[in-house]
Amino acid sequence: MDMTTTYLGLTLRNPLVASAGPLTGTYDGIMRLAEAGVGAVVLPSLFEEQLRREENHGAAALDYLPPMGDPLRAGQYVSLVEKASANAGVPVIASLNGVSPGGWTDYATVLAAAGAAAIELNIYYLPGDPLFPARDAERRYVEVLTTVKAVVHVPVAVKTGPYFSSFGEMAVLLDQAGADGLVLFNRFMQTDIDPESFTVSNGFRLSQPAEGALPRSWISRLRGRVTCSLAGSTGVETSSDVAAYLLAGADVVMSTSALLRHGPAYATDLLDGLVLWGERKGFATVTEFRGLLSSASGHPVAGRDGYLTAIEQASHAYAR
Repeated sequence: MDMTTTYLGLTLRNPLVASAGPLTGTYDGIMRLAEAGVGAVVLPSLFEEQLRREENHGAAALDYLPPMGDPLRAGQYVSLVEKASANAGVPVIASLNGVSPGGWTDYATVLAAAGAAAIELNIYYLPGDPLFPARDAERRYVEVLTTVKAVVHVPVAVKTGPYFSSFGEMAVLLDQAGADGLVLFNRFMQTDIDPESFTVSNGFRLSQPAEGALPRSWISRLRGRVTCSLAGSTGVETSSDVAAYLLAGADVVMSTSALLRHGPAYATDLLDGLVLWGERKGFATVTEFRGLLSSASGHPVAGRDGYLTAIEQASHAYAR
């Protein structure tokens, strides 16, 4: 099966992308992923707060999830982009996590010049003030995007969470503002409380397959409604999960957790499984089934009626 695909205007050998994480934070990890067959890699994010700390106090910018080896300084990050872009044989996408609209223009320019095939804006913004206007929060996403788009000539994707009063409108606004792609979804860290130790933690954990349902439902709704690329992220554990994302309409499918659990070589297993599934279903190319179960293809997307049906089915299934 021909798995060639296009993402952010880039031609990829297949739709499996190794997303930001410890494995993509080192040259060795990137090369192992490329050898395993991934179509592209996304580097860990550079965080604005960490870079400010580095500039002001000489503290190193941390990698994606501490602790995971030597921390990456901004200069080291640029060197990694240069080396990986020159040798990996697949597109290397740099990731930036900014807060202020102008905070990332210099870094975006440097990373694009270093050879990054694209820039992923990993926007992680949760207003702490309950009275902060929703429109102002949404406007920040568009401002960060347009500011970066104005200074780079490589594609720019936006990775965002689902927590908007109308995520569909937010997606359309980002598309209209020039986003070359949307990555659904960022996984916000949820704080939790331990009643025995009286401690509060961020509760980080690797994603689980069930978490893929939400981004797939939105990708299905957005396919054909936005012109930018759509990337599915979260809950990718098996080749069936990859196929489900593509059927929903994703241009590429990103994985971090499964590659951490099983190692970089697991990318080969995911790709082999996707090929076997596609051939078993009679498909010759990925394009033939991409978006087959999206709303753009006339497949009904469950709304309130679907919710009621699911409740009724659950009531019958678990009634005692």
